[in-house]
Amino acid sequence: MARGSHYRVALKRRREGKTNYYKRRKLILSKKPRLVVRVLSKTAIVQVAIPAPKGDIILVSAHSNELKKLGWKGYGRNTTALYLLGYLAGLKAAKKGIKEAVLDIGLHRPVKGSRVFAAVKGAIDAGLEVPVGEEMLPSEERIKGEHIASYAKQMSEQDPEAYKAFFSQYLQNGLKPEDLPSHFEDIKKKIEESVK
Repeated sequence: MARGSHYRVALKRRREGKTNYYKRRKLILSKKPRLVVRVLSKTAIVQVAIPAPKGDIILVSAHSNELKKLGWKGYGRNTTALYLLGYLAGLKAAKKGIKEAVLDIGLHRPVKGSRVFAAVKGAIDAGLEVPVGEEMLPSEERIKGEHIASYAKQMSEQDPEAYKAFFSQYLQNGLKPEDLPSHFEDIKKKIEESVK
């Protein structure tokens, strides 16, 4: 570790790799609510938050467990699930009168078409204004899970045993991965009904 009279130890959350204070300061200076998207090891969270001296105040939150309660049988952290979480958070925000937010992806890398931007697309489709480049958002096919469905169909025809092993979580939950796009549409309707 560096020593000397001019060395300054970084803040604890920066040392732990949890917060980039440079980016956070810029987001706070925008004076707009933040659309916070976090993909964790077992869950995913989409929140609308505002800063406060003692910590962020969460105005709206959508958690992957909420999707399960609505009947979601797919994987809880893929592109499709993140879109639905963003959509749910966006509808909740609209109900509370929140019209715009700036994107806060934390330490996630801004990769074109990634899960993080699927959540943003969901929030935008729900009516929340989030400034983001159109080219960063994933395609409709990826959002609906059509790429998963076509891959599952191909794998079931070529190697049924590998298909059962690879999609075991879907099959265990009672969902054929080929039916993911239609299941997505069903859950989206349930989200709209639940937020009314």
